[in-house]
Amino acid sequence: MQKKANKKENKKGKRDRKGNMKAKGKIKPESKTEINLEYKKQLVNGNMNAAPTFCVAMLKNGNITKIEGKIEDFLHVINDSDFAWVNIQVSDLDREASEVSSKLGFSPSLISDLVSQRFSGYNDLIAELGLMLPSVRVHKLDVEVNKLVILIKSNMIVTIHGEHVTRFVKFARYAVTFFKKIPKKTNNIDKISLALIRILDENNERNFDGIRSIQEQGELISKYLIETTGLRQNLGTDIYKMKHALISYLEALWASLDVIHYLRYGDAELITDDPIILRKVSMLSTDLTRQISISEQLSSVLASGLEVLQSIYNNQLTVLNNRLSLLAVWIAILGTAFIVPNTIATVFGTPIGEHLGWRTMLLVILISTILSVLIVYWFVKKRGILPPRVE
Repeated sequence: MQKKANKKENKKGKRDRKGNMKAKGKIKPESKTEINLEYKKQLVNGNMNAAPTFCVAMLKNGNITKIEGKIEDFLHVINDSDFAWVNIQVSDLDREASEVSSKLGFSPSLISDLVSQRFSGYNDLIAELGLMLPSVRVHKLDVEVNKLVILIKSNMIVTIHGEHVTRFVKFARYAVTFFKKIPKKTNNIDKISLALIRILDENNERNFDGIRSIQEQGELISKYLIETTGLRQNLGTDIYKMKHALISYLEALWASLDVIHYLRYGDAELITDDPIILRKVSMLSTDLTRQISISEQLSSVLASGLEVLQSIYNNQLTVLNNRLSLLAVWIAILGTAFIVPNTIATVFGTPIGEHLGWRTMLLVILISTILSVLIVYWFVKKRGILPPRVE
């Protein structure tokens, strides 16, 4: 019995040692499953706190890597890669963008010309290419247009933006997957162009979300105009804000379209001339044109609707004004009916009234009161002071 027990213990020890060796050599399948499940949960719940400054690179050995941190940490990865995308967030784009681009090997004049523009810019230095596009963020009727700078070299594409541009942080979750889909055998210019198109598309899609907020606020203002009760001190300001928001939004879309037009023929040395890839650039232009058309149509609809609602509001004010005018006229007539007899009675209170009987004084007061009321009514009606209709 003791031998059997020893054999069982020996077998158990062997199994434990084998298990430990497997654990050292590779992760257990159960552990992999738990990690994948946890990763998927984080993606679904949006808890992947990606850093705003990161680098995604396709290395020369074909592997895809993503690192987060400072620019200095990216330099050795960029040197060992076929092509890379670097996303950098700065607190002040006008001041820090030139310093950041210099660290990555770009000419200072490239970005200085771009950031001096208002909404969009295009600067081609043959060996370097710089783009600037608007990044729109809409909150209610406040349209905030931020600058997005894109710098391109032979093996690198860099996006630089301020703190309010967060759209690439969300896209960074899938950047590694996107890089894996790019064919490794294609040349660097084609790879850079494909990455650029994907970045432009992501920026455009987030810009398109702004029209929804403007439309929702327009509906609220329309509902507010129809209501016959409630305070309307801020109504004129709200209407102005909505029209201004639409104009600012359309101006940003037109600026984006101008930059896309520079790219659609592949004239720059750093942009591909592959017709298949350029067709994707044309699709971006088509999407922007369609969105501009929708926005202009919405602007026309909202403008015409607001004009109709404003007319209704003006009619309501007219009705209220007529009622107040009618009330003021009748108050004037009634005031005459009280003032005239009161004045005559005051006169009769003097020694003049001692020579008149009470019947005479009463008759004088009645006749003068009736005549004065009739004269006042005739006068206000002839002058048009009395409104013909209340409604």
